[in-house]
Amino acid sequence: MSTVRRPPRPRSKQLPLAIPTRGGKRSGAGRKPNGDRAGVPHLPRTELRRRVPLHVTLRMAARVYNLRSRRSFRVIERALRAGARRFDVSVIRYSVQGNHIHLLVEAGDRVALARAMKGLSVRVARGMNRVMSSSGQVIGDRFHSRVLRTPTEIKNVIHYLANNHRRHTMAARTGRFPEEWVDPLTGENGVEPGTWLLRVGWRRVE
Repeated sequence: MSTVRRPPRPRSKQLPLAIPTRGGKRSGAGRKPNGDRAGVPHLPRTELRRRVPLHVTLRMAARVYNLRSRRSFRVIERALRAGARRFDVSVIRYSVQGNHIHLLVEAGDRVALARAMKGLSVRVARGMNRVMSSSGQVIGDRFHSRVLRTPTEIKNVIHYLANNHRRHTMAARTGRFPEEWVDPLTGENGVEPGTWLLRVGWRRVE
């Protein structure tokens, strides 16, 4: 008896599965700025190879009270006093405006600067939320920092901090560390600037 062979069945092809990809560079991707002002760009910060002076700006959220009011400034002043010498970072001068703070600081490295600014931001946020009887966002964006490399840059920033209030409708509250405060740890007048640029260099600029 002969056996009839059936032709083999064609193998079924697997349908391609289109899996949407995530991540990577895409047009329009990323967090959108809050309000009308674009935030500080998330670019790699300059690596600090030694202790250097920097101009740091810390901006508040739109909901925060005017920082130049008496009760708000008391919060900022307490935060600055507590954080004027933390994590190898020293606050030398400051200027408090309506919705932002300018700081002239010395920092040993980028990590120390980030930790010090985070601590200062937490103190400001807690204090301002107590004043406003709220629990919302206080710091509007990540801090902006610029390394100051020449005596002329230092002098320009010092004059900017001292005269910045002329660009606003109300007088700014400005100050200097260490002359105007007492170090709570030692009872002495703060910490002296450690860099030549802040101690001597900027004073020699005509």
